[in-house]
Amino acid sequence: MQTSLSLQHLIRKPAVISKETPLLIMLHGYGSDENDLFSFAEELPGELLILSVRATYPMQPYGNAWYAIHWDNTNGKFSDDKQAIESRDRIANFIDEAVEEYGVDRNNVNLLGFSQGSILSYAVALSYPEKVRNIIALSGYINQEILKPGYENKDFSNLDFYCSHGSQDQVIPVEWARKNKPFLEKLGIKNQYSEFPVGHGVAPQNFFEFKSWLEKRI
Repeated sequence: MQTSLSLQHLIRKPAVISKETPLLIMLHGYGSDENDLFSFAEELPGELLILSVRATYPMQPYGNAWYAIHWDNTNGKFSDDKQAIESRDRIANFIDEAVEEYGVDRNNVNLLGFSQGSILSYAVALSYPEKVRNIIALSGYINQEILKPGYENKDFSNLDFYCSHGSQDQVIPVEWARKNKPFLEKLGIKNQYSEFPVGHGVAPQNFFEFKSWLEKRI
């Protein structure tokens, strides 16, 4: 576990790190931790420097969250958008720290997020498009309430999204995820959307599809 930067993280280094090394930052979901997505690391391209980050809010008895979810809200789930915005900006700051600390290519920063981590990947990329390039957004949706005001006037020409969702997802309704593609296309952002016949998780064919997608872009 690396603790020298503002967010704790696990790291997988390539054989050689240079100014051309692409960076991949992993953002886990609600109630999980940095070990979750890191299980993908060994199967991903060897040239990547991979950092799997722990979310900022510890939960009991274990796990972490990027922001609180109030399950007893009358409308079902209710996100603490204030905490989500704080986490959005922490992640954006962490990107700068990581590029500086590890000496990698600041023009080739990639995000991989699941669930809450996916929601924040959308928020970081749409609020700070100059900081990232490729985004793998698994089982998440775009929460417009946590996007930076004026985001729609940003330059999104560098961005490319791979979005996927389980058609049987019982945590985040697939109907929410189906809004992502038209939202991104309205902003002129390159994207791909796939659905898989699973619940709130990543099917093997989902993994191989986003792996292939990423290999072509880094």
